[in-house]
Amino acid sequence: MFKNLYLIPMNNIPTNYTIAFYNIENLFDIENNRSTNDNDFLPTSRNNWTKKRYKNKILKLGDVISKIGNDTSEIAPILVGLAEVENKKALSDLVNSPNLQDENYSYVHYDSPDERGIDVALLYKSDIFKVIHSETFSVYLERENGEQDYTRDVLLVKGELHTEQIHVIVNHWSSRREGIKETEFKRLEAANVVNSIIKSLKNDDPNVKIIVMGDFNDNPNSKSIQLLQDESYLFNPFKTVWSYDNGSSSHNFQWQLFDQILFSTNFFDTSNSGLIFNNAQVFNSKFLTQLNGKYKGQPFRTFVGKKYKGGYSDHFPVFIELKPS
Repeated sequence: MFKNLYLIPMNNIPTNYTIAFYNIENLFDIENNRSTNDNDFLPTSRNNWTKKRYKNKILKLGDVISKIGNDTSEIAPILVGLAEVENKKALSDLVNSPNLQDENYSYVHYDSPDERGIDVALLYKSDIFKVIHSETFSVYLERENGEQDYTRDVLLVKGELHTEQIHVIVNHWSSRREGIKETEFKRLEAANVVNSIIKSLKNDDPNVKIIVMGDFNDNPNSKSIQLLQDESYLFNPFKTVWSYDNGSSSHNFQWQLFDQILFSTNFFDTSNSGLIFNNAQVFNSKFLTQLNGKYKGQPFRTFVGKKYKGGYSDHFPVFIELKPS
């Protein structure tokens, strides 16, 4: 792995590694995919999702990703989990966009059975992080009539960073659209799937290093997140990041922190770990926010309902920093 690190000029080896997660609000290409419901994101749709609007979003997302954590790290994030991406074409366009084309990002992506065709993915700097294995896990849900309710898969990526193996689990759990209590069982089931993945990893290696990231559609104090912490012994730094005036998205003028990154407690072990947890933040720089009006300070969105605003996303990114020990 030292070989890979020296592909970077010596003065650019980071003092900190940034690990990020970002719900990028419906990154659809403009092509019609007949196997998914992408009808709202076509040039002929009510959203008028034209090539110009698509390219503008790609350009803006690339700008955001390139800047996450840049106050404390000399380079863009090593890993970026993404939610709400349609396909490999959209990912390819993103990593090859002007603000990211020199960052050496590759990606891991699988098409999921989600009815809208939105998936999770992991961007990684291929000159620093070496992917060893990846796979997906389904979350089986049923509607009231007994039919399967298809949702996003959970993505697992095993790789090597700073001479250590780590496992990254990327999530986008079911929304609260039909009510918090009415949909809670869906997110609890997703938590059970993640706990099952972690249990299997720990059976193979009790000291395995794990990072769990995602848009969980639940806050740090929710039952599903608590289930992850309690059963898989994960630490959640975003419990103390979330506050009355700090979150990653806003609903009814209340800050939510659905976007979180949890990790195994061995990232605190200075005696046996080459990577130590240093910091956790919401990346909410001013350029990402509504600058005026009633929604001032909230994420500058691409769409509000069907109305095109031309912004970035309805979520802010979140990130943690790992420091080589």
